[in-house]
Amino acid sequence: MTVVRRTDALSLRLPLVSRFDLSPTAVAAPPADVHPHAGSPLKRCGDLTGGLVLLVFFLLMLPVAAVLIRLDSPGTVIYRQTRVGLHGVPFTIYKFRTMCRDAEADGRARWAQEGDPRVTRCGRFLRATRLDEVPQAINVLRGEMSLVGPRPERPELTDVLVEQHANYLHRLTIKPGLTGLAQVKHRYTSSMEDWRRKLSYDLAYARWASHRLDLCILLRTIRVVLTMRGT
Repeated sequence: MTVVRRTDALSLRLPLVSRFDLSPTAVAAPPADVHPHAGSPLKRCGDLTGGLVLLVFFLLMLPVAAVLIRLDSPGTVIYRQTRVGLHGVPFTIYKFRTMCRDAEADGRARWAQEGDPRVTRCGRFLRATRLDEVPQAINVLRGEMSLVGPRPERPELTDVLVEQHANYLHRLTIKPGLTGLAQVKHRYTSSMEDWRRKLSYDLAYARWASHRLDLCILLRTIRVVLTMRGT
């Protein structure tokens, strides 16, 4: 079994993130308890600072986003959904709505597909720039999420993923994030095969999480936002 060298995860150079090119079996299983980085006071301080900045940005863009979203399709501006957080504790996540109002009228949970017809025109822009995630500043300030960490999944999909991936629960040893290693290295999850790839990055982060790696991921996230490569 190949194990990612910790020296790679401690570099501050931006190309660091590119070194995480893994298969689902390429990462040794992280500890079953909470990763020390998850409870770091410095990480929480960074989350509070970043969360306050994002909250101000959210309040400034809310009027414009509200008009554009409502003009594009009927429905609420802010979308609320239950997600699975640290230790498997559910919480309510907030996002700008990017899909039509009846996107899951059949009640069946599913991932968004590439070119998904349920995504509105305004929603495509919000997803490409990742601006749809800005309302999660509220979740970060509440302590339900961090700026960096594995993205939280829905309970219905989590049940399926736990059955198919024995190591999935290791993701829950660290707080979910607004962005993460999988988000800057991969795309939106649209299939189980995508998830196998995404899981390898999440497990790598859960094992090697550090303040320096968080900084690298945040810098790469800014690049994703500016180049509109969020889909």
